Amino acid sequence: MVSASGESDSQKLAGGWIPGAPGIPAFTFEGAEPSVLPVLIAVPHAGRAYPRSLLDDLRHPDSVALRLEDRYVDRIAQAVARATGAGLLLAQAPRAMIDLNRAPDDIDWEMFGRSARPASPGLPSRRARSGLGLIPRRLPGVGELWRRRHERADLAARIEGIHQPYHEALGQHLIDLRQRWGAALLLDLHSMPPLPARLGGEAPRFVVGDRFGATCHGSLIAGAFSWFAANGQVAAHNRPYAGGYVLERHAAPGEGIHAMQLEVDRSCYLDSHLSEPGSGLPAAIELLVGLVRRLAAGVGELGGKEWAQAAE
Repeated sequence: MVSASGESDSQKLAGGWIPGAPGIPAFTFEGAEPSVLPVLIAVPHAGRAYPRSLLDDLRHPDSVALRLEDRYVDRIAQAVARATGAGLLLAQAPRAMIDLNRAPDDIDWEMFGRSARPASPGLPSRRARSGLGLIPRRLPGVGELWRRRHERADLAARIEGIHQPYHEALGQHLIDLRQRWGAALLLDLHSMPPLPARLGGEAPRFVVGDRFGATCHGSLIAGAFSWFAANGQVAAHNRPYAGGYVLERHAAPGEGIHAMQLEVDRSCYLDSHLSEPGSGLPAAIELLVGLVRRLAAGVGELGGKEWAQAAE
């Protein structure tokens, strides 16, 4: 709705459900109605709503949570969304329960009892074989994550309650933005452990992924790198993170829906243990506020609509 003053009203919506955690939605959406800029920020890996049953099934719940989460990157996303007016889709279900950046059939069936496996499961993907499929199985330095094999009903409930409604909501919000602005941008926000330094240079603090040019107009990618360079930040393109299922499913540049994945070095905004918010958090927020505003202007140009026209 639009208020009597002609300004956009904010809205907060909840969707999906977390098995074992009654009353807690799988994700939330916050944004203005109508939207004030053509950008949606999504955070699929920062969820911290762990059901007791899930924690009981994990061998090392504290270390697994710390390693699997995009630790507190939602704090950045929330502040950036408030400052810019971008829409924000925030997962509350933890990645340990289901990975929203994996396809629903990207499953390592060895995690399941024999009676729960399909007759012809097919070969798991490279990611699933490495331990990071739809339901994470193992981590380097930690080993197997679970005390028991999973049941088919566990998988079905997680897909129905979390994965399916999250992606339906994400797709619809992008369609709504494109309808209003002529184009839309999904900024899929993640965090990463510090990368090694490049030969003869600094380690990248940010990685911009567009699946090697498949998911986002080049002008938006160029705008992102221009912004980082102007602010003295080293950024990499697609390596080692090019984007996953979220970009593959939702990006359609030829139809005006663009998507990029952004990885933020956790040492930029967390403490020295990479576990709690640190002194760098305000600077990281300020940097990404400027980035979102730069990208929004570029999306507006791609959509062929002046800002004043869209606001009418």
